[in-house]
Amino acid sequence: MSKITKNIKVGKASFLSFLILFFLLTNFSSKSEEVSKFSEESFIEIKILDKVSSKNNLLKIKIGEEKKYKNLLIKSLKCKNSEFDDNPEITAYLQVKDLNSKNKDEVFIFNGWTFSSGPTINPFDHPVYDIWLTDCY
Repeated sequence: MSKITKNIKVGKASFLSFLILFFLLTNFSSKSEEVSKFSEESFIEIKILDKVSSKNNLLKIKIGEEKKYKNLLIKSLKCKNSEFDDNPEITAYLQVKDLNSKNKDEVFIFNGWTFSSGPTINPFDHPVYDIWLTDCY
């Protein structure tokens, strides 16, 4: 066998081993990203103010599950803590239904992102209740 043929075979073997290593590493990194998705926070804590009685209640809700509080049905779809700030921002995506509402055209009375540091950025507007995001863990 000539020297060129040996070099070609060695080159093919090196290239194949490089491809195998590349696919293993990319598959491993995508698996670690999937793990980090599942290690996202799985609970939120919100404070609910009853404007009529002036009482605060702290409510813990699992991400993806609905929880009933009096005549409100609250569901959190996502929750994140900022990772790079000295003063971390907590954000959550909430959907809130008023079970006493007669208006069937409007499904949610609130459907959007809420921020712990600025609840007035995307305000929850209800005549009886106020909701504030307090924690995400």
